[in-house]
Amino acid sequence: MTERRHGLLIGKFYPPHAGHHATIRHAAAQCVRVTVVVMASAGESIPLSDRVDWLRLEHAGQANAHVVGVPCDAPLDFGDEHVWAAQVAVMRAAIRTLTDEPVDVVYSAEDYGQELARWFDATFSPVRRPLGSPSGTAARRDLAAAWHTLAPGTRAGLTTRAVVVGAESTGTTTVSRRLTEHYRQRGGVWAATGWVSEYGRDFSECKWHVATRSARAGGQREPTLAELVWTREDFDAVAREQTRREERAARSGSPMLICDTDAFATAVWERRYLAEHARTGQEWSIAPQLPRRDVYLLTDHENVPWHDDGLREGDLTTRAAMTRWFADALTSGGHSWVLLTGTLEHRVRLAVRTIDQLLQHRMRFAPPLTGPGFQG
Repeated sequence: MTERRHGLLIGKFYPPHAGHHATIRHAAAQCVRVTVVVMASAGESIPLSDRVDWLRLEHAGQANAHVVGVPCDAPLDFGDEHVWAAQVAVMRAAIRTLTDEPVDVVYSAEDYGQELARWFDATFSPVRRPLGSPSGTAARRDLAAAWHTLAPGTRAGLTTRAVVVGAESTGTTTVSRRLTEHYRQRGGVWAATGWVSEYGRDFSECKWHVATRSARAGGQREPTLAELVWTREDFDAVAREQTRREERAARSGSPMLICDTDAFATAVWERRYLAEHARTGQEWSIAPQLPRRDVYLLTDHENVPWHDDGLREGDLTTRAAMTRWFADALTSGGHSWVLLTGTLEHRVRLAVRTIDQLLQHRMRFAPPLTGPGFQG
């Protein structure tokens, strides 16, 4: 068994990147136990809980690596022993929430890690960042450039997500495809901008096919689309698969993800098909099962010709009602939403302006105010 019993890594992990993950794996391979303390100060724009969750997710395979988060707003001054005492006191308290095992080795990529080790009466183990791995400062300065160094779970958490919703034949698919192509044309990391299609459409086709085949086998008349019987279980299946596909796309794509509907919208469609038998507050339509949203883009029904593509059964009156349902549900759910009106070009232009504004915010980080910076 290794002589190193308890290794320690301290940092902001703001955000966690390849260098952080390599260091944690290195320490986990050398120690019986590794404690990773995530320290966040006021004003930083990634919640402490998110950083902890992302690290735990990425290192679930290292059973001896344990992650704990703690807020710390003591100033940063490597020349002041009283500041060191304040910082280390918070670190020790965070460690004690997990274990009383003394720390015997401190891992760090920065020179002052040696001083930190001295405070813990531990050995200092310097770490080299992997070739091509950015510092936390570089990742915060240009997240797009550092995107390839982020773990899948971190990408999913940082991806800007725009969801296009609307009633039947209001152009949701057309708008979402146009938006996806717009961002892919930026090139670079943006060329991988993800697009999540509407699973409910695939489900409807399959359900209709099964019902038709069953009718033929029984010598009965084939049902029309309007004669299909929908159940709550159908909407459960659609919503959960829609979210699964979205999460898969968010983990592997670019900093931008465009969704043609989502699980929240599925609840509105349940109201459309089940009427008074529809539920409210379905668990898959709200957090934590519903992923974080940045904006919903609601396609208005006004001045959009009805187009029957063989899988639609509504009418103009139903479209108008559903536009109101979406607006009311999004508002009561506390979601940010923008109504897209006018021609297709007008709608796409407004959607792009909305998303670009969000990207300016989402792709930048508030500067860290205090705390250890040697792990970024």
